[in-house]
Amino acid sequence: MQIGAVKIFADGAFGRRTALLSEAYHDAPNSFGEAMYSHDELSDIIRKARELSMPIAVHTIGDKALENILDLLDQFPAVSHRDRLIHVQALRKDLIPRLAVPTRIADIQPRFVVGDFPWVEERLGPERLPLAYAWKTLMESNVICAGGSDSPVEPVDPLLGIHAAVTRKAPGDTHEGWNVKEKLSMHDAFKLFTKMGAYPTNEETIKGTISRGKLADMTVYSHNPFKMEDPDELLHTDIEMTIIGGDIQYEKSTTAKINM
Repeated sequence: MQIGAVKIFADGAFGRRTALLSEAYHDAPNSFGEAMYSHDELSDIIRKARELSMPIAVHTIGDKALENILDLLDQFPAVSHRDRLIHVQALRKDLIPRLAVPTRIADIQPRFVVGDFPWVEERLGPERLPLAYAWKTLMESNVICAGGSDSPVEPVDPLLGIHAAVTRKAPGDTHEGWNVKEKLSMHDAFKLFTKMGAYPTNEETIKGTISRGKLADMTVYSHNPFKMEDPDELLHTDIEMTIIGGDIQYEKSTTAKINM
């Protein structure tokens, strides 16, 4: 039996200034965003989940929304499955160590860098930008991170998410990338979407790596990403084969030459 999670929305999004921030929006000094539930309502939801030994999966984009959830999680015992903090797009330094515990995971979507920049800079202002969409900082701080797409908000194609994580810019852009210090290596970006992609659903013992005893779910690409001189080559990489449970489910061509 697979255990899911109790899904909760703690706040909104940056586009309409509904993501909950601890300090006002840079371009709207009287707006701090919106909490979807009161403290007592959130506490009651989490308490009921814990009574059922269930983890929670919480949409938390703003730093204040994340703080509110972490404050409540600290009051309840952990369960055998991880709690997911989804998005965590605006961080504060004091919150990062509170995420870096084995029972919590940051469920992140690197492709949001493409959809949200440059307009999000006006929302957050220069002081918050160094810890906005700070995937490398999270990983280097020993926060368990997993990559996803948030489809249909962003494209489901994992190579587009990996490209965004490595370049921090949209396909075709010629600048260095948004907040270049947070760029991931190709290895770390692929790890987010493969090995760590199994962690939010607590399935890392059966999927995520090509290992003896696991499900043998694999995708074969036309190019080796770890030998690419330019990460934009990801945008021209095709799927040659998909294997599920050890069985070939799709094959582009039996004579296709795999570029290794």
